[in-house]
Amino acid sequence: MDIKGFQFSAVEAAIKKPGRKDLALIYSEVPATSCAVFTTSTVKAAPVLVSAERITAGSAQALLVNSGNANACTGEMGMFVSRECSHLVASGLGIPEEAVQVASTGVIGVQMPMERIRSAMPALIEGLSSGTLDEMAQAIMTTDTFAKMEARCGQAGGKSYTVAGIAKGAGMIMPNMATMLSFIITDAKVDAAFLDRAFRQGVDTSFNVITIDGDMSTNDTCLIMANGMAGNRIIASGSPEAEQFELLLHDVLLSLAKQIVRDGEGATKFVEVRVNGAEHDADAKRAALSIANSSLVKTAFFGQDANWGRIFAAVGYSGARVDQARLSLCFDNVCMAENGVFAGGDAEARGTEVLRKKEFTVTVDLGLGSGAATVYTSDLSHEYININADYRT
Repeated sequence: MDIKGFQFSAVEAAIKKPGRKDLALIYSEVPATSCAVFTTSTVKAAPVLVSAERITAGSAQALLVNSGNANACTGEMGMFVSRECSHLVASGLGIPEEAVQVASTGVIGVQMPMERIRSAMPALIEGLSSGTLDEMAQAIMTTDTFAKMEARCGQAGGKSYTVAGIAKGAGMIMPNMATMLSFIITDAKVDAAFLDRAFRQGVDTSFNVITIDGDMSTNDTCLIMANGMAGNRIIASGSPEAEQFELLLHDVLLSLAKQIVRDGEGATKFVEVRVNGAEHDADAKRAALSIANSSLVKTAFFGQDANWGRIFAAVGYSGARVDQARLSLCFDNVCMAENGVFAGGDAEARGTEVLRKKEFTVTVDLGLGSGAATVYTSDLSHEYININADYRT
């Protein structure tokens, strides 16, 4: 992957336990136009509070991220650690401390081992000359089973540029910004206002339409850095290159979001939930999320039980406007219910065959208007319980 002006590094700091790289750094050789979105939870981790304040300047040059410890609910000491970590990065790179973003993921309520991080910092900075984005993607994993990466290439004014990203997340996933972290980098030169709008729209139709378990993290963060080192003329709203950049950015974001769902803790199914015919888009999203978050629905998916009644029940309590006499439901192209009534015949057997697949689509039509929404989710298995029952031990 050819992306100009960015360097990467990952080292082992034994933040939770030894044996893997758990501290990582992205460095832009020049200040990068940047923006970010964070968890909307009112309980926010220290790195979220520090980074959210700094990103208002619209620029960043480095990102320090660790796994193994969320640095959340850690009081004043947690704030000190986040600032001290960014100070060490800034000193090592010779950049302003305010130019350093920080992010953490892992166990909540445990103080960070500051001395281990301090000891690992020289090797982390030295490793920038030889590190890779893939190593960084692996270092930020917690219960993830694979590293999540994506990249797309485009052109602006005859100059080639790249949009690349990494993400982590497998449980505690239902971002609303935005456990999940995602970091996007591009060497394209992009107007700040356009970048902010395109990024937020992209997040809304990617990370904000996935759910694994309906839980939101204290640490959810999604950040983008555009350093302009591709040498292209600036991409701004209304420019010929704007539409392509938005599409490439959205492709990267959506791919990463789907990878998170496919890696859902204990997941055996990837399910696309479509709701059509709603009074408006917001109602469609309410209904889709209600389906996707229902424990009864998700366990039926795991058991390959074509229990369409659970889905209608979830739509009914979603808060969306519903007329049950107009409801219809399909598993892929198998109609399970129409006008609120079971389709009969061999629908049960054919629907069960659909649910035996690893990936399938659930489509609900409310029959009321043109509102539509799509949400991506997974099933709920025995393994999800095992993973989360033992997470801290």
